[in-house]
Amino acid sequence: MSTARIDRLLPSAVDEASDDQILEWYANGAARADGKPWVRLNFVASLDGAATRDGLSGGLGDDADRRIFDLLRRLADVVLVAAGTVRKEGYGAMRLSDADVAWRVAHGRTPHPVFALVSAELGLGPQAPLFAEAPVRPIVFTTADAPDDRFQALSEVADVVVAGVDLVEPSFLLEELQRRGHLSVHCEGGPTFAGLMLADDAVDELCLTLSPTLEGGDAGRITGEVPSDPHAMRLAMAMRADSTLLLRYVRD
Repeated sequence: MSTARIDRLLPSAVDEASDDQILEWYANGAARADGKPWVRLNFVASLDGAATRDGLSGGLGDDADRRIFDLLRRLADVVLVAAGTVRKEGYGAMRLSDADVAWRVAHGRTPHPVFALVSAELGLGPQAPLFAEAPVRPIVFTTADAPDDRFQALSEVADVVVAGVDLVEPSFLLEELQRRGHLSVHCEGGPTFAGLMLADDAVDELCLTLSPTLEGGDAGRITGEVPSDPHAMRLAMAMRADSTLLLRYVRD
């Protein structure tokens, strides 16, 4: 895990925050009063709003971003990612480090979060490491229109759940996660699925790393192009690492 120095600016100043402090800050308030899953989006963007560099979000991140990324996974019951992002960013199995596992077990959590994927067409190979090397059986959310042969093949290595007819509907997905007792949902993209979550009023928190670069070009936004009403968010925390800002916004 990265050891990049991170200082908190708001709500009060703290120099050289420890991992335990950062975890406590992000855990504070991350639960819904109605008992439904708390949905946290985690993204990086440039100063001019680009969500990727050369087509990948990882190109915008730095050591501080990766430190927060890893710590937020510690807190999650489920890490939720759309299949397109899994393929583009080269995801493997959702296997945390020994230090992360030790922390989770010491705090009464399962050793690893569940890896949940969103794939309308099930274009994922069951032999891929993200399934074959998974420490916990993954969940794949798909649609009623998904090909039967792919559904059956993936059912051998994951729990495949229908959560919509022609697209995966966030409300159905979250109901299933709630039924399984997974109330802390850490969503890492991609932008189109994040846009669907926003349009379905399912976003409780945004953790945004603001990378100190101007990218230009035609890179998309963190919530894609899905139409949605505006959602007011409140700045709950701001941290910095050199010129990088690490921001936490919660539902207003």
